[in-house]
Amino acid sequence: MKFPAFLFWTCRIVAAIIMLQTLYFKFTGASESVEIFTRMGMEPWGRYGTGFAELVASVLLLINRTAWAGAVMAVGIMGGAIVSHLTILGIEVQGDGGYLFFLAWAVLVCASIVLISEKEKIRTLWVRIFKSSAV
Repeated sequence: MKFPAFLFWTCRIVAAIIMLQTLYFKFTGASESVEIFTRMGMEPWGRYGTGFAELVASVLLLINRTAWAGAVMAVGIMGGAIVSHLTILGIEVQGDGGYLFFLAWAVLVCASIVLISEKEKIRTLWVRIFKSSAV
């Protein structure tokens, strides 16, 4: 399924912007980020690692040739965030009304749309990889 170019680009930009704006909080040790990763038993390495992964995913999303890879990363990262909210953190963190949970879903949906739109690129790459490894 091919989405209109406007939707494809909008999803890429929205997902990247959301992930990029959270980097400040992760990399500066904002109390909300520290609390989240402490509750998950991943402070500080998980906070920095997740921030770095989100930075890479955001950059990849904004490059035409690698948007699919950024989307794969974003889906994985946000899948982990959503599972963490549902199992450890709760939907609301420090009285945010579920804002972080909502942002994770927004990125997941946007990245999923990018993946669906890029499925032919992914399929071609997949075939190329497995064809060359069978030789």
